[in-house]
Amino acid sequence: MHIDKYEEAMMNCRFCFMCRHLSTIGQVRCTEVDTPRIRAAMLYGLKTGTNSFDDSDFVDALYRQELSACCTHHCVNHYDENGLAIAARADVVEAGKAPEAVKKLAAKFAKSVGWSASGKGDVAYFLDETTASDKQVVAAAKKLFAAAKVTPKTITGGTIGKVLKVLGYLPEAKAAAEKFAAFLKAEGVKTLVVSNPAAFDALTKDYPEFGVKLPCKVFCFSGFLNQAKVKFTKKAGGLYYLADDFMRNYDGCGCPEKLLKTLKADLRPFGTNDEESYCCGEGAIVLDKLNPALVKALAEYVAARADDPKKDKIVVLSAYTKKCLKKYGKLNVVTMEELAASCL
Repeated sequence: MHIDKYEEAMMNCRFCFMCRHLSTIGQVRCTEVDTPRIRAAMLYGLKTGTNSFDDSDFVDALYRQELSACCTHHCVNHYDENGLAIAARADVVEAGKAPEAVKKLAAKFAKSVGWSASGKGDVAYFLDETTASDKQVVAAAKKLFAAAKVTPKTITGGTIGKVLKVLGYLPEAKAAAEKFAAFLKAEGVKTLVVSNPAAFDALTKDYPEFGVKLPCKVFCFSGFLNQAKVKFTKKAGGLYYLADDFMRNYDGCGCPEKLLKTLKADLRPFGTNDEESYCCGEGAIVLDKLNPALVKALAEYVAARADDPKKDKIVVLSAYTKKCLKKYGKLNVVTMEELAASCL
């Protein structure tokens, strides 16, 4: 089973309460079943024969997890309970026990594999579906590319494999990754810039795990701006930066923080501790489609910690997080692209 690779996390997390306060779903639902300890214990039960994927409540708990990797990142031993959860989903799928909603969503994304490119040159901007749906972010990115004196070709289209991996469909995820890598090679892309942190994580972490080699160097948008020597004439001023799940907990990138320093941002502390995830289930990619009521609860949890919800400027990296916090939390949220563009 895929969870065998994460036996260390399973065996240790099932006895540990230390990261319970960082378990986002557990916080908003006030349920032990939504903490790493109980999930690990249930998976241990699967190994010993006292639990089964025939238990729909067990499977639902696995697909309810926000996958922020917050607990993994802050664990003193860095036990990968997040990787364990994703592996468990793959085992659910292989056992033929995936919930119908998950099956339908995975089938939809598997059919979406395919991309098109507009423009010329070997620098490309991958505009994923989530980011493309936010016109303000797209306009800001265009403005920043112009300031960097770069005219990239724009790549649009379907999944590059991340959502399929997260849902537990590993062969389909790898197939999508191989096709996207081949597409980039055929397009002659040497530098690829992405706005979506999930896409950045897929390209820099998932693809090597799949054994898929990219023909180009990949930059998150903050990383691109850091090396592009764009001239910013205005200070970002006071704001609240909500650390991104992928860029902090998964990748430890550091590029966003470097850019915020360049923009002369006056960072203010948000919430009661800076270890929590405030990204509304970004790591789970499609949690808003599988469980919108839960995402609403996550956004309201964040909004309750804002000092002045209507006026406080909150900066995030993901268009997904922005959408959720604005829709359900009624917060004043912009992405890093929008903030940087306002400083030109």
